[in-house]
Amino acid sequence: MRMKLDDFDFDLPEGLIATRPARPRSSARLLLAQSGGMRDLHVHDLVDLLGPGDLLVLNDTRVIPARLSGTRSRMTPQGEAVARIEITLLEPTPEGDWRALAKPLRKLKPGETVRFGEALSAEVTRIGDAELTLRFDQSGEGFERALSEVGAMPLPPYIAALRAPDEADRTDYQTVWARNSGAVAAPTASLHFDADLLEKLKARGVQFVHVTLHVGAGTFLPVKVEDVTTHKMHAEWGEITEEAARLINQTRASGGRVIPVGTTALRLIESAASEDGIVHPFRDTTQIFIYPGYRFRVTDGLMTNFHLPKSTLLMLVSALMGQDQIRDIYRHAVDSGYRFFSYGDASLLIP
Repeated sequence: MRMKLDDFDFDLPEGLIATRPARPRSSARLLLAQSGGMRDLHVHDLVDLLGPGDLLVLNDTRVIPARLSGTRSRMTPQGEAVARIEITLLEPTPEGDWRALAKPLRKLKPGETVRFGEALSAEVTRIGDAELTLRFDQSGEGFERALSEVGAMPLPPYIAALRAPDEADRTDYQTVWARNSGAVAAPTASLHFDADLLEKLKARGVQFVHVTLHVGAGTFLPVKVEDVTTHKMHAEWGEITEEAARLINQTRASGGRVIPVGTTALRLIESAASEDGIVHPFRDTTQIFIYPGYRFRVTDGLMTNFHLPKSTLLMLVSALMGQDQIRDIYRHAVDSGYRFFSYGDASLLIP
């Protein structure tokens, strides 16, 4: 079945792109969409929408401060030439190096060193057409400490175009349950939860299970093919433990609802599920691409933010709810002034 990229387009006023999150987190607006129609609520209303038997699937990846500003020194006949280099880390390689973007890439050569203050430096091991590979002088906990000292949070392009990252983003762009470092983008639907809301949901009998999907920069890559079914998804590493798989399967067996918080958690559990809907332990990369026509195996609902036009995430929610209903939902969100993207408002989609 051929699907055109224009089928997933809509007009979004720039003023609806959120550059800061709601405070407190759970005061963000929430659009509930289900068979009975739509309701305009707030995230803290989840306490009334969810209850015993419901299981929220939470992505516990931790965003690393992946934006780095450094210098490269090179001796020339005229003396030392110093160039300022901006680095954005993409993902670690199996060898322990890092794939990264660099501006300006043309000012670097393999074998050169980029220094990020006193705490950290990296050797350029490879340069490709659009990216490079770096080998840092530290690893493990030492690398994480140095990165925390010199790095900045990797705000999405649509926010970075409107303002620079600052100290507030170190907490704003991190979930309250983040624990496994490795993401260069946040699982943004999860940013709406604070300790108070989690306690109230727990008191209601709502259960939680943690999975890990390290969100990569590829989540922001545009779809460039006209026939979206031919789009090739980027790979992201994820893990579902035996205990997490058991909890998800137990919820389904007892008739409860499995509701991932965010498209990352949804993609991971669907990747780990067999045709009969049984979720298996998973520790691998996934390139699952969900678009209309996909048959969901595990997911009973989804809490998610509002996504970019022509994005793979808009295609995912269209697969869950149907293209016509998603058009209605997004038209309502725009007309009602909902805030879009990573720091924006949320929706709870129950197909």
